[in-house]
Amino acid sequence: MKKLFLAFALLISMLVQAREQVTLSFTGVYDKGAGNHTPKAPMRPPVVYLDDHTLSFVTGHPDYTLLIKDEGGDVVYTTTVFSAQTEVVLPSTLFGDYEIQLTMGNWLFTGYVSIIV
Repeated sequence: MKKLFLAFALLISMLVQAREQVTLSFTGVYDKGAGNHTPKAPMRPPVVYLDDHTLSFVTGHPDYTLLIKDEGGDVVYTTTVFSAQTEVVLPSTLFGDYEIQLTMGNWLFTGYVSIIV
C-alpha cells in the first residue's frame, strides 16, 4: 500500500511540474485612441498555463487576441481566444523562447514562454 501511495504521489508531482504557469504582466495600453485609458488600479494579468504546446486559460476569461513573437520580434502565430475556450494548441513547429502577448480591448499583457520539443 505504501509503495502504491508513493507511486501515485510521484505521478501527481510529475503532472504538476509539466504544467507551468506563464507569468504575464500588464504592459500598458495597446492603442490609446481618444480619452483617458489609464487604469485606476493595477490590471490583473490573465492566468495562463503552458503544457507542451498547449496554452490553458482559466474559465470565465474575456476574449483575447493572442500573438506569439520570436526572439527577433516577428509574429509567428496569432489567433483569437474566445471566452468559451480554455485551451489553445500551438503549432508543433514552435520550439524555443517566445514572447507572448494577450490583448483585451485596449489592454496589453506580455510574458515569455519556453517551448521545449
